[in-house]
Amino acid sequence: MSAQANGPVELLQRLIRFDTVNPPGDERAAQEFLAERLGAAGFECELLGATPGRPNLVARLDGAASGPTLCLLSHVDTVLASASDWTHDPWSGDLDDGCVWGRGALDMKGQTAAEVAAACALAQGGWRPERGSLIVVVVVDEETGGSEGAQWLTATHPDKVRCDYLVNEGGGGILEYGERRLVCLGCGEKGIFRFTLNTDGVAAHASMPRLGDNALVKLAPLLARLAEGQPSYDLTAVPRAFLEQLGVLEDGDAAAALERVRAVDERLIPIVEPMLGVSLAPTRIYASEKINVIPARARVAIDCRVPPGLGESEALVRIEEVLGRDGYRLEWTEQVVGNTSPFSSPVADFVRDWVAGHDRSATVVPVILPGFTDSRTFRAAFPECAAYGFFPHRFATRFETDPLVHGSDERIDVRDLEYATTFFGDLARGLLG
Repeated sequence: MSAQANGPVELLQRLIRFDTVNPPGDERAAQEFLAERLGAAGFECELLGATPGRPNLVARLDGAASGPTLCLLSHVDTVLASASDWTHDPWSGDLDDGCVWGRGALDMKGQTAAEVAAACALAQGGWRPERGSLIVVVVVDEETGGSEGAQWLTATHPDKVRCDYLVNEGGGGILEYGERRLVCLGCGEKGIFRFTLNTDGVAAHASMPRLGDNALVKLAPLLARLAEGQPSYDLTAVPRAFLEQLGVLEDGDAAAALERVRAVDERLIPIVEPMLGVSLAPTRIYASEKINVIPARARVAIDCRVPPGLGESEALVRIEEVLGRDGYRLEWTEQVVGNTSPFSSPVADFVRDWVAGHDRSATVVPVILPGFTDSRTFRAAFPECAAYGFFPHRFATRFETDPLVHGSDERIDVRDLEYATTFFGDLARGLLG
């Protein structure tokens, strides 16, 4: 197998051409392709899955001496795409205007290609860890929660994927801030504390509405408060460090710090603000099942995200701050506590040193993801594991790439793809010798 055949551009083009939209997923062909490449390079490969069509790939390269295990993690399933909304076919893998185009180019087949290309180049060149092991883990089913992917794998085969260090999606993007370039290191993810607000009334025929008591209209003032209200901020360790590195935090006042950020570049506000506290977003509403019946019950579903280190009690304080305590019944529907890894560790320290050596105008800053990745599953399964989101870019900024994730015309700059491949190779040698 030639080195060019395992280059990140060719690997990404091939990966995009596998339609792995989830649901249904159907990732087997893509996983077999990657296993063949990694196996030919010298890795021991296994395909492990809950169902035959959706195996997870675990590729291992052991060193001669005991030591830490570094896991390069990614997923190959994607969200759907409508070809009519794209200028290039979503599954073409076209190389045009210096970019590889297609669904998954950024989320996250691009990182898969970079990690696999780096791992193959190391192994084909004769490198083996001086100590410990390098594992490349490519999972399925991330886009719908990971029940057949990371969750199943860590629960069913923990010893095959147990690791000390992990690098996954969720960081590496660049934020422009005045004259500064900020490179984001994903150190954690917010928790999920979803709930419904329920209201009660009296059913009646819709042609005589005053005979009833419409539970649906009782949601209206609650929705208005959610639209107009902003919970007070709860500044936890990682966003505090982020604001401190920007030099905008005084006396722990997150709201004032955010206004200082706004004064420099308002584009950062939608990215920075979710890190600072509890967020509340109404997303679904339910009432009468028939158009001619006044509903006796109504409910609205709220997607609530909570910073790591905080839980139900802190979320409830912020909910009541916005909504008050009366006029509804609250029912929790899902609770997952947020998770973090330290901003100082062998991986985090390596990232800072590597960026300093490759992009002297950039500063690495810690960030918290408002959403979640499979890193949360590995942190929960292996509490000693230091897990980070990092897929380094140098040319395209987050202002350019963030709108493309799950959107039309998703693409990645070839220079960034090759830049990240260099990083993953250097990371393995730096941590494992």
